[in-house]
Amino acid sequence: MATILSHEVRPHAPEAHPLKRHRQRRTVGRNLWWFVVPAVVVYLYVVVIPTAQGMYMSFTNWSVYSPTHHWVGMRNYSTIFEDQTSSDILVRTVLIAAAVTVIQNVVGLLLAIVLNTRVFGRNVLRTIIFAPVIVSPLVCGYLFKYLFAPQGIGAVNDVLKSVGLGHLQQDWLGQPGTALTAVIIVVCWQFVGLSMVIYLAGLQGIPPDLLEAAAIDGAGAWRRFWYVMRPMLAPAFTINLMLSLIAGLKIFDQIYATTSGGPAGQTDTISTLIYKQFNIVGDYSLSAAMAVALAVAVTILSLIQFAVLRRQKGNQ
Repeated sequence: MATILSHEVRPHAPEAHPLKRHRQRRTVGRNLWWFVVPAVVVYLYVVVIPTAQGMYMSFTNWSVYSPTHHWVGMRNYSTIFEDQTSSDILVRTVLIAAAVTVIQNVVGLLLAIVLNTRVFGRNVLRTIIFAPVIVSPLVCGYLFKYLFAPQGIGAVNDVLKSVGLGHLQQDWLGQPGTALTAVIIVVCWQFVGLSMVIYLAGLQGIPPDLLEAAAIDGAGAWRRFWYVMRPMLAPAFTINLMLSLIAGLKIFDQIYATTSGGPAGQTDTISTLIYKQFNIVGDYSLSAAMAVALAVAVTILSLIQFAVLRRQKGNQ
């Protein structure tokens, strides 16, 4: 009994002061930052420092022919916009990015709408359409280089001949009128599955009750899409449009594998021009200036697109 009483009358341990507990939590959080230091050091060494060096070199005359480099100011940037070839390539890059963005998103959205219904084998179809996304762009480029090869080698020309359309056979990658279209087809074929998956995720987040209520009220398929599905797909539109625009502006692998910028430079983009200026011509400073200009252009266009889409989302 005495033992029980002694336990009952034993005073409780004093609780820690709130300020002391707060200081202890702050100390623990401060110690966790040390785990971030290795990643920050690697990021600075691999990304930040080379980027700063490249930006500095874009204002010099650094090249393979000069052992030393000197400050030349904005001369490299003025060369980019004054040279007719660079201006044409810049316009072509924007056109490719616009075409890829429109085609990839329209086809991806249509596929997502179809495969969001109870289609037989829809899971298999989703996997097949998404599979090219995980393949290397170089592999896809070399694959289509074989498919679009001239008569007797390429599968596209062989199929046209077998179905009685032999008059349409041509060197798809060797003619200026078709080479650029073939490159756009390669890019859209590979990444349309990515857009489809993102739109599928958005469609599956729409409550079925809303669509059923709209159908009961007499709304057709187009009205249900425009007034119910489209506003709720705004986040998916934002992500897809930004990803496809950025990928279109910096496209390189597919062009390098299929045409290498030919014929006669008709499929050159800013990225392929940077590669040629650096590795073939040896004008390192000009290629650095082009890379900086491309990064700035991608940033500006992405911010404009994001602001427009965000404003439209706010007005809905």
